[in-house]
Amino acid sequence: MPAGSSPKRERQYEHIKDSAEKRGASTGRAKEIAARTVNKERARSGEAKQPGKVSTQDKKSASQRGGERSHRGPVSPTRDQLYEEARKRNIHGRSSMNKQQLAKALGH
Repeated sequence: MPAGSSPKRERQYEHIKDSAEKRGASTGRAKEIAARTVNKERARSGEAKQPGKVSTQDKKSASQRGGERSHRGPVSPTRDQLYEEARKRNIHGRSSMNKQQLAKALGH
């Protein structure tokens, strides 16, 4: 945290860092997430000396967004996931199928 940060921002930083670590993020990554989030909130509320354009023009605050940009995940299942589903459904010839063929056989 920058020198002169308010006690509220210090608490917010620690809370975000602890939450990220509980979700499985490394200590370094948790600190980065917390610092970026708190710095953006400081910029949006006018506490920062030089707020960035993106921080002040974004329509949602980080807390409102709730990490929606970071939790997108894969768009479609992997070949291995499709293969496992085909195995459970006992689809014959699955071992020689590629991803597209598995998806078609499963009706995806």
